[in-house]
Amino acid sequence: MHKLILRNAVPLLVVLLALVGLNLQAQPAPWFTDGKFGLFLHWGLYSQTAGDWDGHPTKGGEHFMLYERIPVKTYAKIADQFNPTGFDADRWAQMAHDAGMKYLVITAKHHDGFAMYNSAASDYNIVKRTPWAKDPMKELAVACKKYGLKLCFYYSLGRDWENPDVPTNWPVKAGRSNTWDYPDEDAKDLNKYVENKVKPQLRELLTQYGPIGIIWFDTPELITKKQSQEIKDLIHSIQPDCIINSRIGNGLGDYAVVEQSLVSTARKNWEACITMSENWGYNRHDTKWKSPELLVRNLIEVVSKGGNLLLNVGPKGDGTWPVESQENLHAIGSWMKTNGEAIYGTTVWGGAKQTAQTLQADNKVAEKEKASMKDAVNDATPKEIVSDYRFTQKGKSVYLFVRSPSTATIDIPELAKSVLDIKSLTLLGSSSKVKWTQGRDTLQLSLPTVKNPEIPIYVYKIEAR
Repeated sequence: MHKLILRNAVPLLVVLLALVGLNLQAQPAPWFTDGKFGLFLHWGLYSQTAGDWDGHPTKGGEHFMLYERIPVKTYAKIADQFNPTGFDADRWAQMAHDAGMKYLVITAKHHDGFAMYNSAASDYNIVKRTPWAKDPMKELAVACKKYGLKLCFYYSLGRDWENPDVPTNWPVKAGRSNTWDYPDEDAKDLNKYVENKVKPQLRELLTQYGPIGIIWFDTPELITKKQSQEIKDLIHSIQPDCIINSRIGNGLGDYAVVEQSLVSTARKNWEACITMSENWGYNRHDTKWKSPELLVRNLIEVVSKGGNLLLNVGPKGDGTWPVESQENLHAIGSWMKTNGEAIYGTTVWGGAKQTAQTLQADNKVAEKEKASMKDAVNDATPKEIVSDYRFTQKGKSVYLFVRSPSTATIDIPELAKSVLDIKSLTLLGSSSKVKWTQGRDTLQLSLPTVKNPEIPIYVYKIEAR
């Protein structure tokens, strides 16, 4: 009798889980879900041109080969000037570590098809085509290990403007294809590209640089479900613990990605990737840099909703980083040294009415963003700085983030005694006693009299009775 019940319960459980939309595939590893904060690096031939082409500022940022319709033979000549003698893998990894980041994602191959590592599958790569003739990924692998960072690779999956066999269908047929070199879209054999370039290069990336945390795919385009599955199987046959993002396509990723947005329909296992300025790759015309305060607000916004933040830096063609990027990371790192415990290993706080109230509106924004795909320059993150607050939770502790306050006190209904009976409330990084009064309907909190001029965001640790 008991065996019969158990036997019938297993398929029923599977059905119930499917009905509520749970993902039965393996979840991302704890290093990812707990780490919360990563560095994105867009570095390639487009870094060398730095936003200019043929005597004028380019359109499309790092996608300018497409927007300017540059033939492969002409674009490839950029490699003749690519000599990043200022590249310092140790310094790159140290800056990420000191900013509080836990993983590093770098472009191994972007849409232009140029491999930023030593690829035997294609001689269109940094070692074979540039006067520098070195493989930066080897040094990065060593540096990431030294600083405790997970090394991860970005790989453009369904776009490759060097290869003749890559059709696309967004926003229309051939909309993101190289049609000036390869005009016959119907003659393109996507499977030939997958077998002869994608799979061999993924095998190289997974066997030449030690453990890889994530294969971070972009733009699946016309990749079929069969191809996505084969690629996933290949990755896991070499490195079973490697995480794969949703842009492998066809619903086979381990976590969801939103681009240039802080909103996701997911409540866990998602990542927002954003820029510090307008462009992903280095562009000398960039002037709209986000402040450290705004970037920390972005981090809190994403983490309080159960996600990770992947923050981009676009290194220059000489291998150095823009000063603005370095200054931002330094300021973020100082804030994280004091407040990181409220970020790492946290989850969404179930008692936050604010989170529940904003979720529906946020979801509408996310669906709108999904319905109107963009690329290149597409920053949709909020730029306005307002006084507000957010929450995270770790175990029995609740963390309150008071962001950019404009008053000496703040009322927080979500922390009323009817919701949470507070035993203690402390300000991270301060030994001073916090003044607070908890009533039945709200918590009144007195804020620090000495403000942080650069990042006025204060984090309180709350313990309940």
